[in-house]
Amino acid sequence: MYVVLVTYTAPVSDVDYALPDHSEWLTKQYEQERLIASGRRDLHRGEVMITRPMSRLKLDAMLASDPLSVQHLASYEVIEFSASRTCHELHRINELLAG
Repeated sequence: MYVVLVTYTAPVSDVDYALPDHSEWLTKQYEQERLIASGRRDLHRGEVMITRPMSRLKLDAMLASDPLSVQHLASYEVIEFSASRTCHELHRINELLAG
């Protein structure tokens, strides 16, 4: 499981122009059950994504296909972690991690 910190590296106007394509990309990631949560960071400086468990290679490929990455508008910090506890709603994901 990963937390991905996305930091915008381009002017806000450039990022805002790319956000519709990025939003479509996010929708596809949710449809493919790769993401658990995502949202904008404060002060419009980037985003945070929490992924389901996957290989690091798969995550890197996923992030490389993000329009913000393709257009060189953001950088990504990836934090890998193993959830030892989750809220009830995420219990199924926690069981996957244990297996």
